[in-house]
Amino acid sequence: MFSPGLNLLALAYRIVFTVLGCYLTARLAPRRPMRHALILGWIGFALSSLGAAVAMSVANLGPNWYPILLALSSLPCAWLGGALYRPASTNR
Repeated sequence: MFSPGLNLLALAYRIVFTVLGCYLTARLAPRRPMRHALILGWIGFALSSLGAAVAMSVANLGPNWYPILLALSSLPCAWLGGALYRPASTNR
């Protein structure tokens, strides 16, 4: 897929799913919700980095900026998902 518009669309919905997944992880955590969300973010970062390395070295699967941005966005999205849950948990 070489279309920049389609790659941006895929990146946008993956960012939304990452934030929602980390929010759900923080919500389901028995304690220390931010830590659970960030651990999920580090797992996503590791897997996305591995995928970026493979995509750039093995085959010409598309633009190189897409897997790089996917890896770089995993930790900020994980933090945001955990932070979205934090205000709700402090009011209880």
